[in-house]
Amino acid sequence: MGELLVRHGAALYALGYFGAIALVATWEAVAPRRALVSPLRGRWIANLAFALIDPLLVRALLPFVAIGAAVLAAERGIGLFHWVPAPGWLAVAVSLVALDLARYLEHRLLHRVPLLWRLHRMHHTDVDYDFTTALRFHPAEALLSGALAAGVVVMLGAPLVAVVLDQALFVAAAMFAHANGRVDPRWDRALRLVLVTPDLHRVHHSALERETNSNYASVLSGWDRLFGSYVAEPAAGHERMTIGLREFREPRHQRVGGMLANPLFSVAASRE
Repeated sequence: MGELLVRHGAALYALGYFGAIALVATWEAVAPRRALVSPLRGRWIANLAFALIDPLLVRALLPFVAIGAAVLAAERGIGLFHWVPAPGWLAVAVSLVALDLARYLEHRLLHRVPLLWRLHRMHHTDVDYDFTTALRFHPAEALLSGALAAGVVVMLGAPLVAVVLDQALFVAAAMFAHANGRVDPRWDRALRLVLVTPDLHRVHHSALERETNSNYASVLSGWDRLFGSYVAEPAAGHERMTIGLREFREPRHQRVGGMLANPLFSVAASRE
């Protein structure tokens, strides 16, 4: 099983990645949540460029950074679950929760540490919010996230199946959370008790600093409630809220070159 996952992981990851894009894009077209404020064509060209830049140059390697770490830990008997006997189902469940918690903590650090914020803020410079926003990450941040994920996998001695499931869940959750798709308010209230919904995560992309510094969770929404970073709704409402960062609204910051150069711009270094 492990050999199969390692050998065919790239194809499976690409299938899930681009399959999720197709499903969420269709949902947005059928039931959009809010009107977009910038020209769709130019914005999509820029954001979707990172669907190629990151997967082909960086993100295509990230699952194998984590998978390779899981294989290495198993071969050398490194990590918690290779030292402490535990049922397989428990090791998988704990690994999934721990990896999601690690992403939450990493996300908070990306906002708090000035140098890390420079890498991360490119994601927040989008002046609109749809599934393409989920693709808008600086390659340097993607590399950092991959290295941190690999370190957590090794420390846990996470089972290979848990790592593969985590990658799949994260991709699906990122596309869902960034969707400009309408969710019935009753379903949203129920879903956000456990999962990050589009209305919940959209608050995190607000131009208001207090709202930018909230709702850091990726998959499980409970981390924000547990650590006091939960904001239920944007102050201006979802239809009227301003998306993005006030410092980076010019067209040059929405082009691929401007996004790649964003860490070099000297503005407010931290959002906390």
